[in-house]
Amino acid sequence: MGDRDESRSSSFPMGKTAQETGLPYVPECYVIPTSHRASLTPAVANVPTIDFGKLKQGSDEERATVIQEIRTACRELGFFQIINHGIPQSLLDGALAVASGFFELPNSEKAKFMSNDVHKPVRYGTSFKDGVDKIQFWRVFLKHYAHPLENWIDSWPNNPPSYRETMGEYCRQVMKLSLEVTSAITESLGIGPTYLTKKMENGMQVITVNGYPPCPRPEMALGLPPHSDYSCFTIVLQSFAGLEVMDVGDGKWKLIPNLETALQVHVGDHFEVLSNGLYRSVVHRATLNGERTRISIASLHSLGIDEKMKTAEELVSEEQPAKYSESSFGDFLNFLSGNDIAEGSSFLNSLKLA
Repeated sequence: MGDRDESRSSSFPMGKTAQETGLPYVPECYVIPTSHRASLTPAVANVPTIDFGKLKQGSDEERATVIQEIRTACRELGFFQIINHGIPQSLLDGALAVASGFFELPNSEKAKFMSNDVHKPVRYGTSFKDGVDKIQFWRVFLKHYAHPLENWIDSWPNNPPSYRETMGEYCRQVMKLSLEVTSAITESLGIGPTYLTKKMENGMQVITVNGYPPCPRPEMALGLPPHSDYSCFTIVLQSFAGLEVMDVGDGKWKLIPNLETALQVHVGDHFEVLSNGLYRSVVHRATLNGERTRISIASLHSLGIDEKMKTAEELVSEEQPAKYSESSFGDFLNFLSGNDIAEGSSFLNSLKLA
C-alpha cells in the first residue's frame, strides 16, 4: 500500500496534517458524511446589522431602537454584525496580517506552541480537538488568553515580530468593545446595563486565531463542525466569508456575508443560560474554499475561569422556571477534555434541566 493509500484511512499528527502540508487531495479521515456537507452555493443569511455609533452617541429614541434590534437579533438568530464600533480599519487589517504571518511560519516555529492540552493558555493545534477527532477538520489555530493583557502577552508568539504589539492592541480594543456589547445585551434582556459589568471586567478573553487553508475538494470537508460557543458571546473578525449559521426558522445552513469594516457577534452558551433560553446560542460551522486561506480571529468573552454563570433571577418565575444549571468556563474545559463535540456532544445540552 502506498503512502497516499495509507493517508486516506489514517489520521494525521499535528505538524503533518493535510492542511499543513497542502495535500492535493482530501484524505478519507477528513471526509464529511454526504448529508452533512456544505453547499458550494449556499443561501445567504439575512443578518441584522447594529450601528453601535447610534448606541453610543445617538438620541434616546435611536438608542432605544438599537437596544430593541439587539434583543430581536439575540432571540431570533443569536447573531448580529456591528458597524461603527470604534476600532480602526487599519488595526483590523493589521490583526489579520499578523495572524496570517504566524501561520506562514515554518512548522518548527509553530511547534513551540503545539499542545493537545485544552487547559494551556497558549497553544497551537489543528482540526477541532487538536487532531484527535474521529473526523479531522481542515483548520489550523492558535489560541491564547488575552485579559488582563499584561498577564499573558509575554507568553504569546514573538514571530512575526509585530505579532504581540499588533494583536495586543487589537485585543485591548476588542475587550473594551466587549464591555459595551455586554451592557447592551443585558439592557436588552431587561436586567439593566450594569448587570454583569464588574464580572466581565474581571472575566476571560480567549483569542482563537483560525486559519483555513485552501482545500482541493472544499465540498467534501469542513473547517469546523457545527457547534455553539461556550462563551457569553464571541466577537469575530474574518478576512472573507466562510462562516455559516443554522437558521432555526427553516433549519437550513446559511452563509454570513462579509460586511466591510463590520465585526460579528455570536451569542454563546452562557448568555443562553443567563437569559433562561430567551436568547439563542447560535450554532455555526466553518466552510472551506479551494483558492486561498481564510483567516478569522475569534475573541471569546466569559466570566472568570471558575465564576459560575447562572440564569438571572429576574427571568425566573413559576411560569418560567430555570431551565439550565450553572457552569463556568473551567467546567467547559473539563467537558471538552472528556467529550467529542465534533461527534455531537453539546456542553449546552449538558446544562439543560429536565
